[in-house]
Amino acid sequence: MTQDDDLAEQRMRFIYTIRSRGVTDARVLSAMERIDRRAFVTGIFSDRAYEDMPLPIACGQTISQPSVVALMTEALQVSPRDKVLEVGTGSGYQAAILSQLARRVYTVERHRTLAQAAQRVFDQLGLHNITSMVSDGSHGLPEQAPFDRIIVTAAAEDPPGPLLAQLKIGGIMVVPVGQSDTVQSLIRVIRHEDGFEYEEMRAVRFVPLLEGLGH
Repeated sequence: MTQDDDLAEQRMRFIYTIRSRGVTDARVLSAMERIDRRAFVTGIFSDRAYEDMPLPIACGQTISQPSVVALMTEALQVSPRDKVLEVGTGSGYQAAILSQLARRVYTVERHRTLAQAAQRVFDQLGLHNITSMVSDGSHGLPEQAPFDRIIVTAAAEDPPGPLLAQLKIGGIMVVPVGQSDTVQSLIRVIRHEDGFEYEEMRAVRFVPLLEGLGH
């Protein structure tokens, strides 16, 4: 078996694993097939890019487990005309997946090193509908609000008020909630005319959502 054949088989198993975790949305699965996770995993961990596990990246952060990325994306119910805000760019993998589903993705990252590395990958892959910036994500992006969808890839103790305020009526936010040193819950929030509806989805484990800028 050639190296190319081996990589193709690994990617096929990768998609099969995501399906087996309960992801059924055809558009999400197609996006997961089109975006190669290996492009976002560097160094000694690149050989493990197709395993369903989180992996370390720079600045003490992680690239999320692929099945969790897929489940969060599916829960977001992104449509082709949506404007999406992602809080916590990290490696850029989640934003790249969203770019296949939405009209425009805004992604904010507190660590300049991560934001710049992610932007290089977006450029290499020709993902021109992603706007990446260095910012304190806990405040959202008021100048571009409101958003159809908001996804947060770090855990807050409660869904952050500024982000809730930037969600359109009828919009959906997916956010991990809980103390950083315990298992957290993935919450889906839907904004209605008269308030917010909260749905607890599953247990997850994310790095904490921190205020301020990193390095």
